[in-house]
Amino acid sequence: MADGVFCHGKGSVVAAASREGQLVVSSERIAAWQGSAPDRMSDMKPEEVARRVAGGDRRACARLITQVEERDPSALAILELLPAGGSFKIGITGPPGAGKSTLVDLLVEQARAEGATVGVLAVDPSSLRTGGALLGDRIRMQGHATDPGVFIRSMGTRGHYGGLAAATADAARVLEAFGCSVILLETVGVGQSEVEVADLADVTILVLGPNSGDGIQAMKAGIMEVPDLFVVNKADLPGADATLLEIRRMLAEALDAPRLPGETPAAGPADRVLATRALDDPARNGVPELWRAIRDRQLLLAARVQLEEVP
Repeated sequence: MADGVFCHGKGSVVAAASREGQLVVSSERIAAWQGSAPDRMSDMKPEEVARRVAGGDRRACARLITQVEERDPSALAILELLPAGGSFKIGITGPPGAGKSTLVDLLVEQARAEGATVGVLAVDPSSLRTGGALLGDRIRMQGHATDPGVFIRSMGTRGHYGGLAAATADAARVLEAFGCSVILLETVGVGQSEVEVADLADVTILVLGPNSGDGIQAMKAGIMEVPDLFVVNKADLPGADATLLEIRRMLAEALDAPRLPGETPAAGPADRVLATRALDDPARNGVPELWRAIRDRQLLLAARVQLEEVP
């Protein structure tokens, strides 16, 4: 068997020779591959890992999220030591093919234009072999791969139902401590069980494609009651106008429905339904309008919290 070369990290190379079908690697090369002992997470105390994450160490942040995904018991002690954050969390859900990842990518641009540091947790179906994310949304967000103000992580569902991975909440805690002021949570798909994203996010957005009008009634009993905002993506394609009308009609019916005494009606259709397009021109793609609507919901949420705190 010919000699092999293994690459790890930022281009470090470990050369190995094969002898009688077995891989032979020198101890010096193994040390170079793994890094010096003081930098390895396994050799750090929980307090040191927590300090590094809070100090903006990307490697420590990535490794801790991996431990969280693997449900490593040592990660629990570290999570308890992380400082509390005040990140604004945005949940993005919708059926496959609606263009959620593309929309998330454009929302990252909006947040970065404001100077916000952004974390993205994109949940994908899991590989049956490894348990890791199968699709890898980071591949579809390469425009931000070199931006130090953006941290993107794909997570596998690992058999968990509800649209988010079982470790998503803990991973969001890590990104909060890491310093992300905005965290985008993209779910694996949409269905009656996807409503748990609303429990984690401050604002939940349902993304639909054109010609989704016939399917809205089927989802109405579950996911359609959850979103703060509705987005019809790819609105430049046929069928988008009909879908927008159907969503607005459905929300208008909800406003007219009987309410409990003291129950506040939700915002009207005009405030909650938007259209976006896969165009590079921000003046025509509807994304800045969506971002303003998200920020308006954030202000509304903050005002409600202040009212609740008044004795």
